[in-house]
Amino acid sequence: MSKLILGISAFYHDAAAALVRDGEIVAAAQEERFSRKKHDPRFPINAINFCLEQGFVDAADLDAVVFYDNPLATFDRLVENALAAGLSGRAQFIDAGRQMLGDKLWVERQVKSAIGTVGKAGRVLFSEHHMAHAASAFYPSPFESAAILTIDGVGEWATTSLGSGQGSEVRLFSEINYPHSLGLLYSAITYFCGFKVNSGEYKLMGLAPYGEPRFYDTMRRHLIDVRSDGSYRLDTSYFGYLDAMVMTNERFSGLFGGPPRQPESPITRREMDMAASVQKLTEEIVLKTAAHLRAITCESKLVMAGGVALNCVANGKLVAEKIFDEVWIQPAAGDAGGALGAALLVSHTMFDTPRVVPERGRDAQQGSYLGPSYSNAEITAFLARHAYPYRQVSERAERLALVAQALADGKIIGWFSGRMEFGPRSLGARSILGDPRSATTQATMNLKIKYRESFRPFAPSVLRERCADYFELACDSPYMLLVAPVNAERRLPMDMAQFRSGDDDMRAVINQPRSDVPAITHVDYSARVQTVDAETNPEYHALITAFEALTGCPMLVNTSFNVRGEPIVCSPEDAYRCFMRTEMDLLVLEDVLVWRHEQPPSKDNEDWRTSYELD
Repeated sequence: MSKLILGISAFYHDAAAALVRDGEIVAAAQEERFSRKKHDPRFPINAINFCLEQGFVDAADLDAVVFYDNPLATFDRLVENALAAGLSGRAQFIDAGRQMLGDKLWVERQVKSAIGTVGKAGRVLFSEHHMAHAASAFYPSPFESAAILTIDGVGEWATTSLGSGQGSEVRLFSEINYPHSLGLLYSAITYFCGFKVNSGEYKLMGLAPYGEPRFYDTMRRHLIDVRSDGSYRLDTSYFGYLDAMVMTNERFSGLFGGPPRQPESPITRREMDMAASVQKLTEEIVLKTAAHLRAITCESKLVMAGGVALNCVANGKLVAEKIFDEVWIQPAAGDAGGALGAALLVSHTMFDTPRVVPERGRDAQQGSYLGPSYSNAEITAFLARHAYPYRQVSERAERLALVAQALADGKIIGWFSGRMEFGPRSLGARSILGDPRSATTQATMNLKIKYRESFRPFAPSVLRERCADYFELACDSPYMLLVAPVNAERRLPMDMAQFRSGDDDMRAVINQPRSDVPAITHVDYSARVQTVDAETNPEYHALITAFEALTGCPMLVNTSFNVRGEPIVCSPEDAYRCFMRTEMDLLVLEDVLVWRHEQPPSKDNEDWRTSYELD
């Protein structure tokens, strides 16, 4: 008889739910996609309901419900941290304690209240946080055995864990504990540079190529002691997260020449150089840790999860160094993926479900297309109900030719196709697409579509079979988790002299074409690559193929279908609302084409800038 396991993550950030049947992933989704609150930490009732509906099961059918970490161990850390901080940590302890006593310690009660059951196991099960990360990385991977590396801010106590997986067994054998945390160091610099913690770390990564790592030695000398095996210790006297409600303190500010940058204020040379410095430090630690892990496990393959595993620049360096023969990274590497890992862990260990590794080197993540999908009937019913003009083009070749031509003509397109992605990246199911050959695409999409900082780069979705023609990448990158150099023959010279001499204005650099695909080439001649194959996402692959037939270019610009501060769209209604709030030209909803110039004036008078908290 089938065994059904529901995994849940909640109460910190990126709440999510995942349903696993006999070790196979049925569904997984973040709560934010339904609630429309970015990084929503609340109990994921909407995500749970979706997972049950997708699996055609009732809550009463569940064999077990598992939570992604151990609340009692987390509470133990909070108490010990408070005792160490003394009176200075009172406010922080009260805030954290209120959350623990109000939510996390009563997970079982909330589960039973929400879905009426805790599963046939008779109680909610709890995984350790880093074990959930490790399981999320190993079980869906294409490897029979592998070394495991998980790095994040903090779980219960662990911040970095080393382990290995073999068959259905996952084992963690070494860890670094709080308050020493590479993830918290990166978040501290994120905060200091004026970006939002647990949200803006990827901005810091994108900012790093504009700077020089002139603070690297200062960070190594004062903030962190890194050993040859990648282990490390922080000097916690520079940080505020132990005893205050901020990430850094006055001593930290004194070290780096003044107070933190105010959010939304101009970015200066200091922030660029701090980003470059902490990025270099992160890459150093990841590479040293990976080399140590290879030596002690003798494994040739590596899997990764945890928030730091979303640092695709470090991931790209790791792959390029060839420390491991192959690397697989969980696409939902942050806390959302903990729900999936916890469910898989229980399925394979408590219920002894045999692990089946897919053939031909494929993984079991299904492209991470694990969320909701919508039929053409649902889409046309929504449009007709509101009298929104549309054209349904059922013939696939005709439809893709129309969309490809619009892209070739410089149009920006909202693309809504198939099941929504699980994880922070849009992978061609809920995407905004553009022409990578245009030098103006990056500025247009940043300022008129995404309404975000102009320095932030866009990613290419390239046909898997043509990747080597454009990028120095010797492996697949289906989840947009690897940064790779653009091939040298495609690069264009850039004038960096004025900028490198100390000019803080990035615009002159941003607007310079850097390759023959300028919209996806970053200032260091790199790109965050997604390889697209016909088997995993046939519709998206066919669209890029149609674009290549028109232009000779086998890739598209791909960014997430949302505006700044908004979660990625989930439903046709979400997609239409976002479409009308931006300057996109065409919305493609499965077989349906919606042209902006044909739409009636929007009745949505709400300013999205007040609806969504800026990230």
